[in-house]
Amino acid sequence: MSGHSKWSTIKHKKGKEDAKRGKLFSKLSRAITVAAREGGTDPASNAALENAIEKARSYSMPKENVDRAIQRGAGQSEGDAFEAIVYEGYGPAGVALIVEVLTDNRNRSAADIRNIFSKHNGSLAQPGAVAWLFERRGSIMVDAEKYAEDDVIAAAVEGGADDVVHDGSSYQVLTQPAVLVAVREALTAGGIQAEQAELTLLPKTTVVLDEADARRTLRLVDALEDNDDVQEVYANFDIPEEVLEALAT
Repeated sequence: MSGHSKWSTIKHKKGKEDAKRGKLFSKLSRAITVAAREGGTDPASNAALENAIEKARSYSMPKENVDRAIQRGAGQSEGDAFEAIVYEGYGPAGVALIVEVLTDNRNRSAADIRNIFSKHNGSLAQPGAVAWLFERRGSIMVDAEKYAEDDVIAAAVEGGADDVVHDGSSYQVLTQPAVLVAVREALTAGGIQAEQAELTLLPKTTVVLDEADARRTLRLVDALEDNDDVQEVYANFDIPEEVLEALAT
């Protein structure tokens, strides 16, 4: 879990950089629009919308952007019709990957995703081939340099969290999907500000990568995440600390 938790921290930091460039906001807006269109515009009765808004707020997405995305979903402004597609596949060393896509052109997305896998020593798989290796969980990231571990654990447990993983500069608070928002609110009530709160897929088992396979895998993940239609990429790799340090040099 430690290696994967470390990767969660890296992804969070990368997401913050993407947000600065505005790259992430368009993807967050798309997710909010689709959730509002499919389940209604009231977050209280639409869990998918509530979670999409929660994630957007985690990355400091302006409220007007959130409201605009909800209005598009309600049909109050023009917008393309997007559909959700999930691709499953394998990367270097047999790493299992799940790619969540929101697209207005299914054929384009399928061709793009297939091409990315092919170029980076990976292959697409049939639906269900790797999904069983993951479980849906809530994940909340907290800055470990600002808060004491005991305080984070106490607030997280009060809100109904399952676990708190301490990984150097961050805590990852894990929850069941239904209580993600409740746990985040419990942390806030305890004086702890969450840096990120979202639903994610966590691997049940992991593949430990050496430096060569780690480089190849991260190139594949980066290429997938850079695609405009890709919302999320989940993988079951574990990168040891010493390999991460080598990759950073």
